[in-house]
Amino acid sequence: MTPIRTLRFLPILLLGLTGCQDALDSVSNKVEHPLPAKLVNKMKAHDMSTRSPIMMRIFKEEGVLEVWKQKGNGRYDIIASYEICKWSGKLGPKFKEGDRQAPEGYYRIYPHQMNPNSSYYLSFNMGYPNSYDRSYGRTGSNLMVHGACSSAGCYSMTDEQVLEIYGFARDAFKGGQEFFLVEALPFRMTPENMAKHRDNEHFEFWKMLKVGYDHFELTKQPPKVDVCGRQYVFNQIPEVENASFQANAACPPASVPTTLASAYYAYEKTWNQNFIKAVAELDRDEANRIAASQARAEAEARQAEREAEKAARIAANGGQSATAPVLSLFSTGNPLQALTPGTAPAAQQTNAPIPAPAAAADGAGQAVPAAAATSVPVPAPNPAVQSQLNAGQSPQSGQSDKPFWKIWSSN
Repeated sequence: MTPIRTLRFLPILLLGLTGCQDALDSVSNKVEHPLPAKLVNKMKAHDMSTRSPIMMRIFKEEGVLEVWKQKGNGRYDIIASYEICKWSGKLGPKFKEGDRQAPEGYYRIYPHQMNPNSSYYLSFNMGYPNSYDRSYGRTGSNLMVHGACSSAGCYSMTDEQVLEIYGFARDAFKGGQEFFLVEALPFRMTPENMAKHRDNEHFEFWKMLKVGYDHFELTKQPPKVDVCGRQYVFNQIPEVENASFQANAACPPASVPTTLASAYYAYEKTWNQNFIKAVAELDRDEANRIAASQARAEAEARQAEREAEKAARIAANGGQSATAPVLSLFSTGNPLQALTPGTAPAAQQTNAPIPAPAAAADGAGQAVPAAAATSVPVPAPNPAVQSQLNAGQSPQSGQSDKPFWKIWSSN
């Protein structure tokens, strides 16, 4: 593109960039900025009001933040899902200040935790450490869900995303919700995912979180979360009214409602069967992977052994590669005999004289040369010609004694 054409398109490019920037700069009051019309219409279509209660779920491995909202029947349905821009650390809970680990667990968000003046555009504090975290002496502060797409132990969104997320929470609080729950989980607690991470050091911790995840999957209502005996417990109804749950004390006598307990029993039975199947598949895949790796290693070892043997033969041959002998058509003996398996190659011809074969006598007492030692036939003298020579007759009587070049001569 020529410089003139580049300048021609420059205003259009700048307009596009300023348009993206103005998407937030044009929000004069970000704290009270209404939710987009498309979300409002979606809520109406799903029997939700703009001020009905909400719940949020975070999945680290999938990198997703979900917003769920209550419908007219009291059950919740997902209304929005956002791709997390950044989260720091790895799968597993946060332990101490400065470990740059994003927390996992169940956290209550109250209105005072909302931060309209955040340096990261908008944010809310997750409330880490909660009573469960404190029971284990875990430390940390200012663990947020915020904008600016930058994380040091937080869950960071883009400014456009956090503007909507903040708006959902603001409207729910205006509708009278006391607090909303954030489930921060390592991944969706499916049999396949749990089987894949069954050897992780945090597996038992995740099994505990899974109970609350399962209860929500069954009821589509946020679980009632308490901490006692340094454990999360879900939807527990104490036998003694108003009995309290203390994080560092033993859990009071309590039970899950009968309908939920029955549904959870059937759910867990099927889940366990699928978990066992997923583990078997992973083990089989692992066994196949190990077998394939071992086969490759053995093949490489055999190849290396062949290469070593070849190098040893070359070294023994004075650095020359051993080759098959080249047969000469003029060598003595049968040249094809060397190619016959189990047959030694013919000896090379030498200049030493071959001894004359012994003569044998025929029936007339005439000496007859013995057969040659080699396979090449040796011509024998004609007996008739020999007898004529012995009688003094010319073998060619009747023929001229002239040399053959004088046959046609008159002299």
